Amino acid sequence: QVQLVESGGGLMQAGGSLRLSCATSGRTFSTLAMGWFRQAPGKEREFVASISQRGGRIYYATSVKGRFTISRDNAKNTVYLQMNSLKAEDTAVYYCAAAPDAVMATTPTDFSSWGQGTQVTVSS
Repeated sequence: QVQLVESGGGLMQAGGSLRLSCATSGRTFSTLAMGWFRQAPGKEREFVASISQRGGRIYYATSVKGRFTISRDNAKNTVYLQMNSLKAEDTAVYYCAAAPDAVMATTPTDFSSWGQGTQVTVSS
């Protein structure tokens, strides 16, 4: 079982930046595809970004492409989400997720382990 702990959320004004981190344990990190999802009040959980085991394949939701950057540090067992040019509509709880041995992972059902989430609030 993979354990995931997110950090870095908070309150930010529109146009600002935040960086989320997700530390993992319980399984060799380099075997995990990693992803970020978010869920706003009253809405379904939506895909934000994912990255393959060695970082060679990266996918973004259209709504964040060009503003958010996903990256990973396999030596630190950590995945990051750099969020720039934040908008009010980015307000949500952000979840880190792990997909062991996945080739391509972009939907919630691709991921078997989830963190508790971290709140991101963007004021306009």
